[in-house]
Order: sequence, then C-alpha cells, then structure tokens
Amino acid sequence: MKLHLFNIANFKVDGGAMFGVVPKALWSRIYSSDENNLIVLTLRSLVVETDGHVILVDTGWGDKQDEKFFRHLWLHNGEGLLGGLKKRGYNPEDITDVVLTHLHADHCGGCVRKNPAGTGYELVFPEAAYHVSRTQWEWASKNNLREEDAFLEENILPIAQSGRLNLVDEECELFPGFSVMMCYGHTPGLMIPVISYNGKTLVYTGDLIPTIGHLPLIWNMSYDIESLKTIEEKKQLLTEALENNYILVFQHDELTECCTLEMTPKGIRAKDKFSFSEIE
Repeated sequence: MKLHLFNIANFKVDGGAMFGVVPKALWSRIYSSDENNLIVLTLRSLVVETDGHVILVDTGWGDKQDEKFFRHLWLHNGEGLLGGLKKRGYNPEDITDVVLTHLHADHCGGCVRKNPAGTGYELVFPEAAYHVSRTQWEWASKNNLREEDAFLEENILPIAQSGRLNLVDEECELFPGFSVMMCYGHTPGLMIPVISYNGKTLVYTGDLIPTIGHLPLIWNMSYDIESLKTIEEKKQLLTEALENNYILVFQHDELTECCTLEMTPKGIRAKDKFSFSEIE
C-alpha cells in the first residue's frame, strides 16, 4: 500500500461558524483568527494505492463556479488538485476510484469540470468509479434549506449521469485495508475512511473532527445538522482510537496533519502531533 496526503488549497471561513456555541475566548486559544474573525482551513486530499486501485479521497472545491461564488472563500496556496496528483506521479486517468466523504461543495466540487466547449460538464477522473454513501446521495439529491448552498447540482448530477456512481449502503471494507465508517451528525451518511497501513490504523477524520480544535466532544461546527449525534459519534471514535492507538489525519487543520491521543483530566486530547510524511 502507498499513501499520499496533499493540500489542494487553503480557504477561509468564519471562526464562530466552525466552533458553534463555543465562545471565541476559548476557541481562539487553540485556533487563531484574523481581524475579521476568519480562520484558515486546508483541503487535504488523500491518495491510497492498494490492490490495483488508486483511490482519491475528496476533491476540493473545483473551479466551475464564477468569481462571485469564490469571492468569499479567499482561496490561496496549496498545490491544486491535479497539481498535487501530478507531483506524486498520477494523471487523472490513473485514478480508479474516487471516495467522497460527503457531497458538500468543498469535498466533491473537483470531481466535475466544464467541458472544453463550455456547453456542459465532464468528469475530471474519467476512468474512476465514484463512491458515495446511499444515505448521503439521497439526502443531497432532495436538498434542504439548511444545506442548499453546499449541495450544488453541477457538482452532483453529472456524476450520476456518467453511470460511474457507486452507492455504499453500510460500513464495510471498500478495498483491501480501506474501510469506511458511517456518521450522521454533520450530514447524513458522512463516510469516514479507516485505513490499515503497516500495522497502524489511520482515520481520515473529515468533517466529523475537522481540526485538532474539534477534539473536545462539544466543540463542534454550526454546520452540523444534528449536533447531539456528532457528539456521540465523536465519543465513539475517540474512545476506540485511544484504546487502539489510532492515528487521526485531519482534513482541514491548517497547522496539524496528524496526531495520536491521550486521556487528560479534561477528556481525550491530542498527544503527539506530526506530519503525515512521518508515518512509517
């Protein structure tokens, strides 16, 4: 098995939205913001090469929308989606599988681009199967007032129309050494990849635990659809991760890529912090 982690791009969001009911006086000790209360997040994508599969986990915002759409995101730095893949030796045609943790625009937008004629859309990874949980697909397809700005038709429908969509019904091992757990607090059917690598277990925490600042059970995003479910799902994962010495891999944390865990008087917290490249 080969693993690669790279940052597609940085973007900015409101710190209050990212930490919900937690006062800024508390979360700002852990995660810094600018004068406009904005914090920087990353869009890390994971590549897993195993058993003849080249799997890409999440694809970032993409570039289909207009300047007005991206104006409030302040995209900066990063390697780009295709640039990050190319640096690691992969062309778009090499990707055999795209696993989407969920269908919010910052996680799936890079799957689809405008066609050269500008008359429609095409898949960025034409040889890949696209894996999404059935619960999330059906939820996103119905859309809802709370998430309508996150579920964009141009990101989602072309995948279904391509005939390359695979709907995942339950927690399972999708590929050798690559399993998914299902969560429902952030958005129904969020898939969290769990990877067995050289005797270690890596958890790509996605939007369940987007940054190291979200390790405390009640430090959660206002974007979560059902906060109480998020708390229970985090508690279950963190307890299992502590007991079995899992490595957490953060998708959105600007400064920390990975950590292990320890029990403290305040609950389960980060123990050792390190870069993904240090995992052997």
